[in-house]
Amino acid sequence: MNEIDNLARSFKYAFKGFGWMIFNERNFRIHLTCFTYMAYFLFRYDFFVLERVEYAVLILAAALVIGGEMINSGIEKADDSVSRETIHTIKISKDAAAGAVLVFACAAVFVGIVLLWQPEAFRLLFNHFIEQPICLVSLVLSLVASMLFIFKLNNKFLRKMKKKIQKGKGKK
Repeated sequence: MNEIDNLARSFKYAFKGFGWMIFNERNFRIHLTCFTYMAYFLFRYDFFVLERVEYAVLILAAALVIGGEMINSGIEKADDSVSRETIHTIKISKDAAAGAVLVFACAAVFVGIVLLWQPEAFRLLFNHFIEQPICLVSLVLSLVASMLFIFKLNNKFLRKMKKKIQKGKGKK
């Protein structure tokens, strides 16, 4: 097997892992949704004044939370494959990994507060939504969709939907 095939396969596995996280880990979906909203508001509207390095710091902080959540899930699954019993060292491993995600998330929030504490920008954003009701409606609808994504999109839900679709096709 040549190096390009090995590289392509490693990317394939990475994307599969990312997809697995989306469909199986609610906290990952929460972090991903927060990152998406942050990125949207920062790049869609020019209300916030940031330097390029500040954008980079925000993106890096968000990436650490998302990556930390992936590592945490990997540790949890590896520990679960060893034993489902309550073993003291496995509990410590899982708790420490979850604690690491908490540290990353708190740090990301603090970075966000430090860089985005711009009351004038929030006032302008608020006024934008008041002056453009369609944007406010779109925001509310996107929040509803986000809640469904976070709390309903999982493998159990997808299996139920697949069964309903197959059942519906069988009736024709």
